[in-house]
Amino acid sequence: MAKRIGVYPGTFDPITRGHIDIIERGLTLVDELIVAVATNPAKEPLFMVEERVAMIEKEVEKYKSVRVEPFDGLLMQYVLSKKSSIVIRGLRVMSDFEYEFQMALTNRKISPGVETVFMMTRDDFAPVSSRFIKEIARLDGDVGHFVTPSVRRQLKKKYKSMEKSR
Repeated sequence: MAKRIGVYPGTFDPITRGHIDIIERGLTLVDELIVAVATNPAKEPLFMVEERVAMIEKEVEKYKSVRVEPFDGLLMQYVLSKKSSIVIRGLRVMSDFEYEFQMALTNRKISPGVETVFMMTRDDFAPVSSRFIKEIARLDGDVGHFVTPSVRRQLKKKYKSMEKSR
């Protein structure tokens, strides 16, 4: 039987406990999961792609069947280049579903053999996005419920270095 490879794409700026929840549950559906970190400069990420990849690698090092890679360009081209036919997308709130549904339909037109699997995040992670987490951290609030201690340290370090460079 062929190995089922899934791709979990995103910006992951930074990786949150909600993302980790999706990774853990996604592993129950596939033999190997590639966390594909989008470069996407249009989103103006706080962390460089190399920093995001390193943070995620640290968070998933205990999972032998997870790979973390940066990617740029069209998702469907990337997915097919990895011999995958499964894209895993996390959903938090209804507005996520509308956007993700449109993207999944478009991707299906581009690559009919690739299925998108939507996974709802746990309730306690649903209302918080990476954008909110960054804002809380920037204002020196406690983000410990939403990110791991390692990611929290990276956020503090990043905002401290930004403050010094002003």
